[in-house]
Order: sequence, then structure tokens, then C-alpha cells
Amino acid sequence: MGHSHDHAYMSGGHASGREADRARLRLVLAVTVLVTVVEIVGAVVSHSLALFADAGHMMTDAAAIVLALSASLMATLPASERRTFGYHRAEILAAMVNALVLLGVCTWLGYSGVRRLLHPTHVDAGQMLLFAAVGLAANLTSIVLLAARRDSSLNMRGAYLEVLGDLLGSFFTVVAAVVILASGFLRADSIVSLLIAVLILPRSWSLLRETVAVLLESAPPDVDVASVRTHLLGADGVVEVHDLHAWMITSGMPAMSAHITVTDAALAARGVGVILDDLTRCVAEHFGIDHATLQIEPQSHRAHENLGETDHA
Repeated sequence: MGHSHDHAYMSGGHASGREADRARLRLVLAVTVLVTVVEIVGAVVSHSLALFADAGHMMTDAAAIVLALSASLMATLPASERRTFGYHRAEILAAMVNALVLLGVCTWLGYSGVRRLLHPTHVDAGQMLLFAAVGLAANLTSIVLLAARRDSSLNMRGAYLEVLGDLLGSFFTVVAAVVILASGFLRADSIVSLLIAVLILPRSWSLLRETVAVLLESAPPDVDVASVRTHLLGADGVVEVHDLHAWMITSGMPAMSAHITVTDAALAARGVGVILDDLTRCVAEHFGIDHATLQIEPQSHRAHENLGETDHA
């Protein structure tokens, strides 16, 4: 006797939220591509590694946003007999690619920054300051566009963190340019490029860990499985909860399944439908899990299962 609630993650509100995410991502993508081109030109003109590092970081951001948009569109494709959950996991795969690319950029920046630190080269600080200021203004615009939806999905969070990193990178690049203009300290350029690498590393590693956790079907970070079990055991007539699993279909879509043993008296008095509705409402209200598949087993049947397992052994 099973029951499943899947209305929440297929709701119109969720779909409209994702469409709003895509609209914001398209605007941020346009800004990011434009500023990337401007900063690459600026890096060539000024010979600034920090400016080139910021442009390179923004280039990876543009690629990541394209991946996020593609994955978000794929997630709207309907489920099929072959892919019963649809294409929601495409979003997680895109986030993983995003994280891996960022780790690669971080490694390159570290190598180039150390080499330039040991052997500083001339930098046109005036040109560097001009182009870095353009990048700073553009990143502020992108931050405003993404801030309201940064927690709606892993990809939106990743995009927000990337632009935030770009904002800090542009700010530090402006600072480096001012330092070089004021003192002639050329190593400020390479120091900032290394600082940008340090900014990229922890957030890209965190994003990678989160995507791996979803792909490994780990329990959602805000769901305590032991608490779910205890809560279900406290329901009227429930005597056992086993085969309890909780996982994430994609970001913001927790799911769970469980076998729940109920006394025959409770089933006779209330009926399986009422008990199932109460239990699914329980996990939705207390743990935020709207997609719950529960199998109700009469206590007498559970005893029969145990006997069968003993005979088999």
C-alpha cells in the first residue's frame, strides 16, 4: 500500500520561479560577456595579469551561466517512461562542470601569479584602473540581478557566488591599480591575481561537494533522517519504520521513501488512505519533503515477512 505526493516540485510556482531565474541569468550573461571582452582588451593594453585573471574568471562565469541556462531548460522537459524524474539532474551535472572549471582556473591563476610575482613586468596602471572600474560597475549590476534568487537552486547559487567573486576581484584589481599608480609597486598586480585564485578555490570546492552529494543521493543537508524516523514513529498506530531513504532529486527538490508498519487495529479504524495522508502531510509540514513515497504494511504482514526472511536464511 503506497502513496506519493509530487505536486509541489511540479507546481506552477516552481516553474515560474525557474523562468524568472532564466530571465535573470540571460541578463547577467549579456553583461558578463560584454565585460569579459572589455577586460581582455584592457589586459592586453595594460599588460595586467590581475585584469586578465578577472577577465578569465568572468569568461568561465559566462560558460557556467550558459550551462545553467541549458540545464534549466532541460529541466522543463517532461518525464518519460525512460526518465521518470525528467531531466532535473542535468542541472546538477552543469553545476559540477562549473565547479571543475573553476578549480582549473584557480590552478592556472596560482601558477601564473607566482611566476609574475617572482618576475614582475611593467603594467600600465592607468589603463588597468579604467578597465577594472568598468568590470566593478558591471559586476555590481549582476549582483543586484541575482541576489533575490540566489538560494533558489544550486546553479543560481553558483552563478551568484561567481559574480560575487568577480565583484571582489574587480575591486581588488582597482586597488592594485591605485597602488601601482601611487607607489610603482608592480607586484601588486600579481598579488591580486593570487588573491582572486584564493577567492575562487573555497566556493568552487563547496559547489563541487554539494553536487557530488546530490549525485550520491545523500540525505538533504537540512533533513535529519533520524528525526524523520522518530517523528513517524510518534504517529498513531505506527509501530515500525524501515527502509527509510531521503535524497535530493535536484536542488530544492527533496524526496523520501519508507516502509511503515501500522497496527491492524489502526488500519481497521481509520483506513489506509487517511493514514497515508496524515503521514505525507507530516513529513511535508515538519521536514519540507513534498515528494514522499510511503508503503504501509499491516503489523500482521510484517510478522509474515520476518518469518519468510528467517526461512530463507
